[in-house]
Amino acid sequence: MDNFSGERRLAAILAADVVGYSRLMGADEEGTHAALSFCLDKIVNPKIAECRGRVVKTTGDGLLAQYSSVLDAVRCAVEIQAGLVAFNSDRAEEQRLLFRIGVNLGDIILDRDDIFGDGVNVAARLEEIADPGGIAVSGAVFDQVHNKLHYGFE
Repeated sequence: MDNFSGERRLAAILAADVVGYSRLMGADEEGTHAALSFCLDKIVNPKIAECRGRVVKTTGDGLLAQYSSVLDAVRCAVEIQAGLVAFNSDRAEEQRLLFRIGVNLGDIILDRDDIFGDGVNVAARLEEIADPGGIAVSGAVFDQVHNKLHYGFE
């Protein structure tokens, strides 16, 4: 197994997922699908492109994006959440699409247009612990951005 063909690099990884997606689909499958499609097409994917990121893959109600700049990744996460606040402003609370987002800076393996490795796994774990509508960042991300971006960090 010494034939490793993947490329390694340091990258910022953004992992995002819709909170309570199964519940939303159970209550209104077509409406939820239409709302998610709108959010991805009009808010999330354009913002990722604008912030110089690359959508690596989508997973139904979630996605994984890669950035060469951790500042771009964090800015993107904040701007996505702001766009979703506006989208949800006139929706009933039980119909809101709330995303959790995790951002990590770590070493990844690029292979077959996908990314792998601990850097990706940590981003996914951060997404899981983020508050609904919130963003969780790793210590490595915080160290890189806290003096450069004027967002409140807890």
